[in-house]
Amino acid sequence: MAEIMGRLALIAVAALAWGAGAIPAIAATDIAWWHAMSGELGRQLDKLASDFNASQSEYRVVPTYKGNYTQTVTAAIFAFRSSSQPAIVQVNEIATATMMAAKGAVYPVYELMRDEKEAFSPADYLPAVTGYYTDLSGNMLSFPFNASTPILYYNKTLFRRAGLDPESPPTTWPDVGTMAKRLLDAGVVCGFTTAWPSWVNVENFSAYHNLALATRSNGLGGLDAELVFNNPVVVRHVAQLADWQKTMIYDYSGRATAAEPRFQRGECGIFIGSSATRADIVTNAQFEVGYGRLPYWPDISGAPQNTMIGGATLWVLRGRPEAEYKGVAKFFAYLSKPEIQAAWHQHTGYLPITKAAYDLSRAQGFYDRNPGTAISIEQITLKPPTEHSRGLRLGSFVLIRAAIEDEFEQAIRGDKPAKAALDAAVERGNKLLRQFERTKP
Repeated sequence: MAEIMGRLALIAVAALAWGAGAIPAIAATDIAWWHAMSGELGRQLDKLASDFNASQSEYRVVPTYKGNYTQTVTAAIFAFRSSSQPAIVQVNEIATATMMAAKGAVYPVYELMRDEKEAFSPADYLPAVTGYYTDLSGNMLSFPFNASTPILYYNKTLFRRAGLDPESPPTTWPDVGTMAKRLLDAGVVCGFTTAWPSWVNVENFSAYHNLALATRSNGLGGLDAELVFNNPVVVRHVAQLADWQKTMIYDYSGRATAAEPRFQRGECGIFIGSSATRADIVTNAQFEVGYGRLPYWPDISGAPQNTMIGGATLWVLRGRPEAEYKGVAKFFAYLSKPEIQAAWHQHTGYLPITKAAYDLSRAQGFYDRNPGTAISIEQITLKPPTEHSRGLRLGSFVLIRAAIEDEFEQAIRGDKPAKAALDAAVERGNKLLRQFERTKP
């Protein structure tokens, strides 16, 4: 009898164990994240998501590449209309005004973090970052993710060939002209070139010289802003570039990142482009790379001021289940951790968006081991941002930037005087602003 009872007990225990194992675990809540990063940046982004997923069991962030920034935003807009939008979408900085105008579709990050009781303070972030993505009351509208700023790169090997000090980059635009001429005399094909023509030579040029790009604090103060960058300083700068183009001291290479391969191949001795391209340049260049800050005209009072950022932020879209928003808030809190931000900064070349991440990277010796990587942070924090250098928030700025670059190219080719080209760019851009103001979502 005792033997039978023992067997029954064993069977009961086995049954209970089997039953307990058969009960499915509570599934994690999926959070869709649509983004615009491919290649190595995409792999680093995927790692962020997988590391967060491994850190807890309640939520699973699911990143999906949707193409470039324009394609990603467009996909999110169409998805919202059919109620299939993601919880998180990556949006480039110049589309901030467009996202702000879509108030019914956006869940401001400061509200999200407050509602979900997650710690979140704009004071933790670099001022040049918070300024771009906050309203006039200092409320953060989107979560800063990947931020960069233009810096100067130069070919130390070519500097030595031209008899220039390889440890002394040009600091002013006259220096750039002089050194580029020396490079040409030494047989270099092009003295210097720039990427992202409007971002470097109009937008950040204006900020670095504390000049207004537009009224109403570059649009941060309201949709009724008007472009005003056709001032004598910007006109003189574009005219000088056009004059240098005649002798290849400056050699225009095209829009977006078209100039980068020319520098990497050693065609141009000096290059001005995004700080986030450093990793690609170091990987592909067969020469020693030097780094410097964005040049300035020394006769302009107050220059240099500080540069503005480019890149993108993460916007939260409304219309998702409440459980997802709890997960989004926890994900943003995770991304804000100094060690997470520092690793992202160090692996990608983007700026550390928090002061703590910058301090940690310095304490870890990253800047000492990787010369030039601190220049971007030093440059955007050079002085407290002003209403002209805090950022910009202008509707339809993707189209406005295209108009600026169209007119810029005409000036560089000599088809128009610099003043006429910039006047036309302002006129075309203001028409786009008024159209956006009338038709905003």
